[in-house]
Amino acid sequence: MQSPAIGERSPLTLKHSSFGERITSSSKASTIMDILRVPCLIWDFTESNFLTFVVPNTAFGLLGGLTGMPLTSGHATTLSILQRLPLIVAFNWYSVLIFDLANQRGPESVAEDHANKPWRPIPAGKVTPEQTRRAMLIAIPTVLALNYVLDVWKEGVFILILTWLYNDLRGGDELVRDLIIAVAYALFNTASLKIAIRGDAEATITDEGYAWASIISAVILTTMQVQDLKDQAGDRGRGRATVPLFFGDKASRLSLAVLVPFWSCACVYVWHIRSWAVLLPTLSGAMVVVGVLRRRTPETDSWAWKLWCLWTVCLYSLPLVGNGFVSLTAHL
Repeated sequence: MQSPAIGERSPLTLKHSSFGERITSSSKASTIMDILRVPCLIWDFTESNFLTFVVPNTAFGLLGGLTGMPLTSGHATTLSILQRLPLIVAFNWYSVLIFDLANQRGPESVAEDHANKPWRPIPAGKVTPEQTRRAMLIAIPTVLALNYVLDVWKEGVFILILTWLYNDLRGGDELVRDLIIAVAYALFNTASLKIAIRGDAEATITDEGYAWASIISAVILTTMQVQDLKDQAGDRGRGRATVPLFFGDKASRLSLAVLVPFWSCACVYVWHIRSWAVLLPTLSGAMVVVGVLRRRTPETDSWAWKLWCLWTVCLYSLPLVGNGFVSLTAHL
């Protein structure tokens, strides 16, 4: 058999070279596709919490920053606050991502999502619990670094601790779950407000600002149970001690019918609302009450949960239209 001349390539060499090029090309294409999948996976993990958590917390920071005094000191301009809106959204979004990664990777959560939320990444087969765990090994240090850059690292550390308490220590299955969530809201809200006003290096949150965040956390603590109404079947199967299951569905709904109007009036009083702005919390709160007292199905309860989120945003807007924060010391 005649060997190929010098400088020529045999058919075998050509085939081998072509095969290697195809492997390299395929590997590159696979890597690119994996990278492109990441934003989709992030959305799939956080989609259920974006409108009901990321948006309201962002609204608290943005509206509080635009209010200025008495919630904040300094001279942050409207333009600088609006320019920092993407940073506020990013902080809330990547912090929620860490929570959702931790929350959805556990075996109980995977089994529950297979039954109730099969579109989520793990039950849908888009990613495995082990891959999710490994992703957290990268995501958590990244989040810590970002929080340091945004100057909210203290709040960020405590948010991670609460995430650990809620998910890994299964605090989310105990009656204390709403307390954990309420504290988390305080951290998210104050951090969002800090980010909003950091366009002015001297701007800080005032005592009134922290008092307002505390009032909102009290609202969350006493009314957050609305989110559990729609999930009672799954929570019962998992053995969770939620307010509707622990105290009863009827008691939970009646308490919401009392507490939502109470907090609407309390927040109106705190901000000395004397105008049409009274309608913001009262009408949205009334819709929540109607939502929890009418037909009691998972679908209507899910709608009531969304109305509750709208109601909280209406509460967050009160500083913008109010006539100053009530003087608490004057009543002592």
